Amino acid sequence: MSDPIACPTTVFLVDDHALFRAGVKAELAGLNDDRIAIVGEAGSVAEAVTRITAERPNVVLLDVHMPDGGGRAVLEKVHALYPEAVFLALSVSDAAEDVINVIRAGARGYVTKTISGPELADAIVRVAGGDAVFSPRLAGFVLDAFSDRDGAVPAVNPELDLLSPREREVLRLLARGYAYKEIASQLFISIKTVETHVSSVLRKTQMSNRYELSRWATDRRLI
Repeated sequence: MSDPIACPTTVFLVDDHALFRAGVKAELAGLNDDRIAIVGEAGSVAEAVTRITAERPNVVLLDVHMPDGGGRAVLEKVHALYPEAVFLALSVSDAAEDVINVIRAGARGYVTKTISGPELADAIVRVAGGDAVFSPRLAGFVLDAFSDRDGAVPAVNPELDLLSPREREVLRLLARGYAYKEIASQLFISIKTVETHVSSVLRKTQMSNRYELSRWATDRRLI
């Protein structure tokens, strides 16, 4: 636990989008907040594991979905080498499965990319100090996952586990009514790649069209 006055919380940023990393760094730097200091960044799982274990930051801001394995892979590999690292997920996804997945892997919090700069700075300091931090709506997912009440989101869902993190993300947007072009824009991928993911989801779930997929996703509280 760092002293917020004498020793700033050191922060490492992991996200596969360089422009987003630059934006987060600029936003935090613009706050002139002496409580935090960014000490490094990475855009892939392999790079993140190597650099985090070398830099040994207090807090890792972690993207959940990355092309070469995802945030959970970073978390698990780093914790095996540097268990003192504290992870705060920072993702565009607000899907219950994504939240539960990284929390079960050991993240101390999960906030979405709609968070403001000052709120993010506060969240970083809080997780470094031992608190668990969640965007308000996401906290409910976590409570549900670890409760026994009826209707709670199961912590492990074998059907959803058939889908890759990217396929779940495409499915969630599809179920919300987004067109392929809009999904491609949101996820920074091509329309052809969206079509490929949808075909894979249809095959794995044994559904025949997007309307059945929407009901399937809704039943599992994926949207």
